[in-house]
Amino acid sequence: METCIINSPLGFTKIIGNADGIASVTVLNSEEKITDIIPIELEDCVIQLNEYFEGSRKQFNLKLNPQGTDFQKKVWNQLEDIPYGKTTSYLELSKQLGDVKAIRAVANANGKNPLWIIIPCHRVIGSDGSLTGYAGGLHRKQWLLEHESPYKQQSLF
Repeated sequence: METCIINSPLGFTKIIGNADGIASVTVLNSEEKITDIIPIELEDCVIQLNEYFEGSRKQFNLKLNPQGTDFQKKVWNQLEDIPYGKTTSYLELSKQLGDVKAIRAVANANGKNPLWIIIPCHRVIGSDGSLTGYAGGLHRKQWLLEHESPYKQQSLF
């Protein structure tokens, strides 16, 4: 597996993958040395993440290879169907997967998503509209949702 560290508006980001696809994209809570030379297998991922943060990319087109259980992969596949700038709830996601009682299992699988931003787990919120649970921190989830919002808040000062 190849690894690189890039800087993003939300912190240092670690990307892991190889010719089989991108296995992991995680935001780090510490400063890391930025990779000088991006491995060729990770170049498209770095370009597309930068485009996303610049606001010119709304959908990723990458070969993915996340590792997880069959159930987790089923949840992650469902997450990919949430459109840019939209949200859904854990309850709604459970319904879409065919078992409303699986809400906790769905939330757990959502939290284990290894592909930060690319599989948009940040678009899942509580049924009451609250920003619940996010492995990258709720401040990052809020930033991502605001970044994707078609309604930009303008500063008065």
